[in-house]
Amino acid sequence: MAGDGNSSGNKDGRQASRLRLEKYRLLKAAWEFPLTVLLFVAFLPVGALLALLIKIASPGPAIYCARRIGRHGRTIYVLKFRTMFVDADQKLEAILDENPELKREWLRKFKLSNDPRITPLGKILRRTSLDELPQLWNVLRGDMALVGPRPIVEQERELYGEHLADLLAVQPGMTGLWQVSGRSNTTYAQRVALDMHYIENWSPWLDLLILGKTLGVVLKGTGAR
Repeated sequence: MAGDGNSSGNKDGRQASRLRLEKYRLLKAAWEFPLTVLLFVAFLPVGALLALLIKIASPGPAIYCARRIGRHGRTIYVLKFRTMFVDADQKLEAILDENPELKREWLRKFKLSNDPRITPLGKILRRTSLDELPQLWNVLRGDMALVGPRPIVEQERELYGEHLADLLAVQPGMTGLWQVSGRSNTTYAQRVALDMHYIENWSPWLDLLILGKTLGVVLKGTGAR
């Protein structure tokens, strides 16, 4: 992918990662925070309705806290509307042991394209990405950004290789370049490349472009994963 002509290179010839620079992170936060407040207030009634529907459709809490790795490698708990049955984590190991093909897919992507643990309502929430609305609270708390690389789990660290330091230097995002560039239809290597392109070439205009494309993904229901 082409680099940004305004970004400077470093001594080993690699392009400097823009979001590793404090001035760019401050600029990003300055416009994201007020927008997040507006989105949080606007989607509060929708979130309340979805929480009620989740409780009606399947016993258990409406919100699920997923343990992820945040900036500087610290542990964060990403909020999501629950899309799986309450005993999903306990069932995963048994499902993978019984189905080698699903196990290979899990080890390759750390997700399943046709996950038997997902509830019927959960499939709709995932297809529209509405399950991630509670992460607006993570953004307000400072755990995440509106736009950025998706937060990873511990097993994914090694998949970023030499790029891990760049990834962990920035806030993970609710949405990002990977989500609007194919998502589950991409390989993990492509995901890493997209994340690095975003970090190296960040600009407010790139964020606005990604947010616009995210809206299109939600409206078209192409956010399935």
